[in-house]
Amino acid sequence: QVQLVESGGGLVEPGGSLRLSCAASGFTFNTYAMAWLRQVPGKGFEWVSELNSEGRKFFYADSVKGRFTVSRDNAKNTVFLQMNNLQTEDTGLYYCAKPTGTGPNYDYWGQGTQVTVSS
Repeated sequence: QVQLVESGGGLVEPGGSLRLSCAASGFTFNTYAMAWLRQVPGKGFEWVSELNSEGRKFFYADSVKGRFTVSRDNAKNTVFLQMNNLQTEDTGLYYCAKPTGTGPNYDYWGQGTQVTVSS
């Protein structure tokens, strides 16, 4: 029933920007925090960012702090990740994820959207 669909990935040069979107359905979106995670070649699965249900509290991995901005539109059941000044190390498969509420755990992920930063 729960469905998360990421979009917006692509190929971008270092220093460029991308805006990822995650369309959610099948649960009360506006009562859940949402997160972004990524699988990076050679580094494994990494937590990237998270925001609370109201979109007023934001958290970022040190590696993306100051460059990425997470936001959400609860009226549209959508969460976003604005990625600026992208670097080659940001390359990876990005997932939108729904937290369980019991800690740093997630019970649903989308299919992922590929972000490739390269010349």
